[in-house]
Amino acid sequence: MRVVVTGGAGFIGSHLCDHLIGKGHEVVCLDNLITGTTANIEHLAGRPDFKFIKHDVTEYIYLDGKVDAVMHLASPASPKDYLRFPIQTLKVGALGTHKALGLAKSKKARFLLASTSEVYGDPLEHPQRETYWGHVNPVGPRGVYDEAKRFAEAMTMAYQRFHRLDTRIARIFNTYGPRMRIDDGRALPTFVSQALKGMPLTVYGDGSQTRSFCYVSDTVDGLYKLLLLNYTDPVNLGNPDEVTILKLAQEVGEMAGIKPRIEYRPYPEDDPKVRRPDILIATTRLGWKPAVGRREGLAKTFEYFKKQGAEPQPKN
Repeated sequence: MRVVVTGGAGFIGSHLCDHLIGKGHEVVCLDNLITGTTANIEHLAGRPDFKFIKHDVTEYIYLDGKVDAVMHLASPASPKDYLRFPIQTLKVGALGTHKALGLAKSKKARFLLASTSEVYGDPLEHPQRETYWGHVNPVGPRGVYDEAKRFAEAMTMAYQRFHRLDTRIARIFNTYGPRMRIDDGRALPTFVSQALKGMPLTVYGDGSQTRSFCYVSDTVDGLYKLLLLNYTDPVNLGNPDEVTILKLAQEVGEMAGIKPRIEYRPYPEDDPKVRRPDILIATTRLGWKPAVGRREGLAKTFEYFKKQGAEPQPKN
């Protein structure tokens, strides 16, 4: 296949480009680099089966030749990034999704939307199933990301129903691993950076809030399997191994060989108290489940950040 990956220079997107090429496909990577970096894809430069185009997907997308699939991952994804780029986040969820769907429609290509567990908001159902409609504050600070993705899902379903476009929707839960930016503001890279620098680990609230962390190779494997499967309803992709943020901080401290000092800070507005995916559909329909446990994944991620010197990656 010839596959277009929007946001392909980002954390998950770059791993997806690697995975697709490893499966023998040709990849066209589109990214405007506001949160992605060419450092994530520089090892692919010069390959005949890979092409990078710096492009803002909120603008019209034109490509020569056939396209078999469009995988739409473009969006700021961490709270730090989407609070720094609120308008761009809303635009890529709305206009960017519209343009990516338009490309798929014009090329008669399959379309996959990388949505998020944030469509569930601060959930009243636990664990979260795909049938749950969510508990989202549309006017809160996190609404720019939550509602952008909810709109993107609605737009994708509209193209499926009205234009008969062949679509997929993946709801990705917290993903981690190499190529995360150490400064992206999410809990795991922040803890690792602080631990390596001997700083206190900052925990918001009392640390009892939970998350479910999925290693990036598992997430990418799920995205690829979903692309190939004839299944058009949303599918959760995440690791149901739930952990409190306080315990995660302690585990990172152990990786660093220290007993971490915890610095507690006020709980952010609308931050979810719990997060754990129900992955019954993924396991039964995709034949997918996470293969990398948290301790193994944390060790790989920790080593990556040590090699990076726990410094922010260069921006383009």
